[in-house]
Amino acid sequence: MQAQKKAPSKKIALWLLSGVAMIVVQIVLGGITRLTGSGLSITEWDILTGTIPPLNHEQWLNEFEKYKQTPQYRLLNFDFTIRDFKFIYFWEWLHRLWARCIGIVFIIPFFYFLIKKRFNRSLVRPLIILFLLGALQGAVGWIMVASGLEGDAIYVKPVRLALHFVLALLLLCYTFWFALSLIIPNEQKIHAPGLRKYLVALTIILFIQLMYGALMAGHKAATAAPTWPDINGHLIPPRMFEQQPPLLNLLENKITVHFIHRRLAYLFLILVIMLTVRLFRLNGSALLRRTRWIPLFLTLLQILLGVFTVFTSVKIIPNKWGIFEWLAQLHQLTGMLLLLSLVWLLYFTSRKK
Repeated sequence: MQAQKKAPSKKIALWLLSGVAMIVVQIVLGGITRLTGSGLSITEWDILTGTIPPLNHEQWLNEFEKYKQTPQYRLLNFDFTIRDFKFIYFWEWLHRLWARCIGIVFIIPFFYFLIKKRFNRSLVRPLIILFLLGALQGAVGWIMVASGLEGDAIYVKPVRLALHFVLALLLLCYTFWFALSLIIPNEQKIHAPGLRKYLVALTIILFIQLMYGALMAGHKAATAAPTWPDINGHLIPPRMFEQQPPLLNLLENKITVHFIHRRLAYLFLILVIMLTVRLFRLNGSALLRRTRWIPLFLTLLQILLGVFTVFTSVKIIPNKWGIFEWLAQLHQLTGMLLLLSLVWLLYFTSRKK
């Protein structure tokens, strides 16, 4: 009887975990879209008809003409050929197509489970939140793209890019937590309120750090200081607060964003080392003991990738995929996995007394 009761929860959890995997792929595709400068190649948002790419030369020319009206083409990519346009169009189209696939993967099983009465009352609220987060993410995505189609913008606004990225991470974490709640028995969790508060603080810091990573990407700030461990020969670089009002520098000044991103990485490493020491002193389930080293490993890998990404930023060739782009993409992927590892530990320490 117990096994029959848990079977629907396990199927729902597998459904959610497949969504987690697809969201990770979507964020990776978003990173590729950004690195290839493809985000503004499709100037319209057609939910149904946009699924099908141009199928003949005339349709391609029509889409190219629309792109030629954008500031990015007029000010940056004015020498683009139709072949160049097809390349950037593909990545933006794939990014949007995968988003539609995520919607299908979530909606169709949802109605299947609903018809089969597999949802109990406790699942209704989390599912509503899940769908609202997904809808919000799509809306912010289009607002972000629209910001790069007006005025003299040749890229999307960095702050909107960061917001889009952070919302994607929230959706990813929420879906992962939801799945864990259905497959990890309560007996596997521990009651450790002090450690849990520490993990919450650490997760918030990581969210801020990842947001600054998105600002780094939006401002293309890696090239502002391609040196390490110093920042262009300084521990604290000059001109960090040259913009007015001063607080604007925290979001808009390349060198300030770069400085904060680096210093947060060092702080986070120290905090994760302290976390790991606490975890190894802790008696928990076998599953918790086998995975407690993962955040430290991913943090060290993340910092190493970040350093080499900064070094190789001098080798960027416009509209060419090279070593910098590979490292930047791996840097982003590792950051996501690091965040999921903290959510994993948070869940294991969520047992109430």
